[in-house]
Amino acid sequence: MQQLRLSGTGGQGLILAGIILAEAALLDGKNAIQSQSYGPEARGGSSKSEVLISDKVIRYPKITVPNVVLAMSQEACKKYTVDLPEEGILITDSLFVEKLPEKKYSKVYELPITHTAQEELGKSLFANIIALGAIAKITGVVTIESLTKAVLSKVPKGTEAINEKALQLGMDMVK
Repeated sequence: MQQLRLSGTGGQGLILAGIILAEAALLDGKNAIQSQSYGPEARGGSSKSEVLISDKVIRYPKITVPNVVLAMSQEACKKYTVDLPEEGILITDSLFVEKLPEKKYSKVYELPITHTAQEELGKSLFANIIALGAIAKITGVVTIESLTKAVLSKVPKGTEAINEKALQLGMDMVK
């Protein structure tokens, strides 16, 4: 079972990203559960979306030990990596996360997610889709075809091409 936590601040689109990731898993014929939480401030407060993906029945709907943590803010990196084991994967947005946890992880990806959204697409609001592309490339948890289909089903009409480009940018930034 893959247990993924997407975390950052309200307004970064991480709840939507979690929903899209879970939908992509369902399109791949897997089981998926998505849950979310955010502070009372919504925009600017901490938020997280958790996604469990498995080929088997998921018996408990919450993350017990995450395999992957995406941290899109310094606060999220501090708050939501405490239970990530050393063999876990940490993905950070290098624009907002300057200090990594002292704990060492087997794989750490410091990616210019928001910077790429601003520079390549003109708006930081595509950072969540770029992050999904990176997560898919790093983990292989869902197929790119299903992820693309899930993204296109959730984004506003007329933004399909730029969101597809955002997914590709996320995949391309992973070496």
